[in-house]
Amino acid sequence: MSVMDVLRPALININGRIYRRNTVKEEEYYEEEEDFSNMETPEREELLDDETCDSYYIEQTDRGYRCALDVPSALYKYIIGKKGETRRRLESDTKTSINIPKQGVEGQIVITGSQKAAVSSAVTRVEVLVESFRKKQPFTHFLSFPLNDPKIQEGFLKFKDEVLLQCSQDYGVEESIFQNPAKLHLTIGTLTLLNDMEVQKACAYLQECESFIRDIAEGKSLLLEVAGIEYMNDDPGMVDVLYAKVNVKDGSDRLQMIADRLVEHFVSAGLMVREWDRVKLHGTVMNTLFRKDSAVKETGGAGRQTTTQREAFDARNILKCELQTRLLRFKANLHDFSTR
Repeated sequence: MSVMDVLRPALININGRIYRRNTVKEEEYYEEEEDFSNMETPEREELLDDETCDSYYIEQTDRGYRCALDVPSALYKYIIGKKGETRRRLESDTKTSINIPKQGVEGQIVITGSQKAAVSSAVTRVEVLVESFRKKQPFTHFLSFPLNDPKIQEGFLKFKDEVLLQCSQDYGVEESIFQNPAKLHLTIGTLTLLNDMEVQKACAYLQECESFIRDIAEGKSLLLEVAGIEYMNDDPGMVDVLYAKVNVKDGSDRLQMIADRLVEHFVSAGLMVREWDRVKLHGTVMNTLFRKDSAVKETGGAGRQTTTQREAFDARNILKCELQTRLLRFKANLHDFSTR
């Protein structure tokens, strides 16, 4: 753990209170090196007696029972384990056979067995592994409202020029950490979609949101105000993310209601993990993850910094500037937000 990790740990919001979270080093898993065979699970007899499988259909065949699970290929390795040990243990404990497609080939994991309870038990245990390691995957898409209206971009560019003119000597402040004006957006939530099937599922759920969005917006356009800036952490001298505040011009909470309902809808579908009680309405204008890492370039690599490498910046003088207020005509229909 570095000194910077101690000074700027991740923050957790619990019932309105902000807590620092100590960094815990997690074991990294690599294909051919995973060993999940020692995971604590109930004994086989208990699983056969108690576990039921309600999320998948178990069909009866001439040879017994069969169940097919849709699992992204990126997660196969966690079910196979080190040299196949995890799969062998699952098969031995449940007296089933688990057929997994080749790595990189999308398909179904098929579980067969002579007893329905045994297949149900194996399905449940595979589901536990899948959900556990899905949570460790980086997000691939995000749900957002675009804030790249020309007037918003104009105000953002004026803010950027002013910051670089007045604050470029401040620690960590430089051009590469500013958002691309064409990508200004209000993030609703992040998703981990690991194959085309999951992307299609997310798109279908997005279409289902149209009715309640129209109801909340009462079929009218929402006039938004993008005004003022704030920072994410608790020290303005060591900031990673600076954002613009976004509100409905009439003071109503309709945008907040739409954002919260969207998250609720995707969480209920298992496509999103709820991080906060309410969505934080903000448009990122500066983020240290955008910083071009000169240290990496010197070693022959290139690209942006990782979360553990990111270098904060001093935002105290920037906070004395004001992001110019701009109004955006925001029409609450499906064309105004997207998964990216």
